Formats: sequence, C-alpha cells, structure tokens
Amino acid sequence: MKLLIATRNRHKFGEFIDLLGLPPEAVACAADRSDLPEVEEDGQTFAANAIHKAITWATVTRTWVLADDSGLAVRALNDAPGVFSARFAGPNATDADNNRRLLELMNGVTDRRACFKCALALVAPSGDLRVIEGTCPGILLDQPRGIQGFGYDPLFVPDGFEQTFAEIEGASKNRISHRARALQALRSTWPECLRGF
Repeated sequence: MKLLIATRNRHKFGEFIDLLGLPPEAVACAADRSDLPEVEEDGQTFAANAIHKAITWATVTRTWVLADDSGLAVRALNDAPGVFSARFAGPNATDADNNRRLLELMNGVTDRRACFKCALALVAPSGDLRVIEGTCPGILLDQPRGIQGFGYDPLFVPDGFEQTFAEIEGASKNRISHRARALQALRSTWPECLRGF
C-alpha cells in the first residue's frame, strides 16, 4: 500500500519525498491520480483544510493519505495571507503575483516579522486521523532574492539565517522549514504510522 501525498504541486511533493525518507515506490502524488475530486480549501485554519482534504481523498482511495495546508502569516497584516496564501492576489494568482501583492501591502511597514505555518493531517484507511503542526519564524524582505523554492520563499529569511528560503540549499531548507518541523513532529509523536510503507 502506498502513502498518497495530497498535493498536485510537484515542488511540494518533492519536499515531502525528501523529508519523509521513504522509498519512492512507497509514495504517490495526487498529481498522478485522475480519480481524485477537487477539494475546496474553505476552512478557517490550516488544520481544517488539511483534515478536509485528507479525509475526502482517503475515503475515495481507501489508502493512507497525508495532506497539508500551509502558508505565510505576517504579523503586521494580522496573520494574512494565512489560509489564502496560494490565492492572495486572486483565484488564479501566480507566485509572482502573490509576492507582488504582499510587497505592496508591506510597503513602508517596519515590522517585518512573519512565520510560515504547516498543518499535517494523516488519515488511515480505517479513518484514524492524526493532526500536527509546525512553524518557521523569520522576517520579510522588501524585494525577492533567490531562484530556488516556490511561493513566498524569495521574500522570507528564516530566523538564524541571512539567506532567503529561495537562496538556501534544499537540504538545509528541509531541516528547518515549517513542513520539515511538522513532519519531524509527526514522526517522533507517532513513529508507528509511517513504518509500514
């Protein structure tokens, strides 16, 4: 039985592969499944969206599903863009559109504190559900730097670093990111959940 990673984002799937430490044949990407219904991420929290997606796709596939919802919370913007991170500049916004919108709103703002947040929901075929979260605090720059990563990575400098997530080498990012911290917490809290893959 494979673990279905509930994302159609290939960049995010690649991060999951690196972080889980599972053999590639044990993991499947939702982008490769045509039978999965669209799931509207209309929850008020990252956890609510992750749970909704995981349960929906576990019911359809009758397999283990690991879903996440994640995004950026900016203190000066009352934690926006939050659950709207992927569509901050509109429903079909690109990463560049979202970054531009964020920079417009942050123009002249001196409090640049921000935090990436990730909620993971792991659902077994039996319906057993586990939820855990991870965060990565940092600051926002006033212009993008770097070409790696995706989303708001070119604007975000994690605490303890001088480079943005888009400048930090992938293996280093995968040790400190919000998604890495959530997965580390999952593996240490419920190690039995990932042993069968």
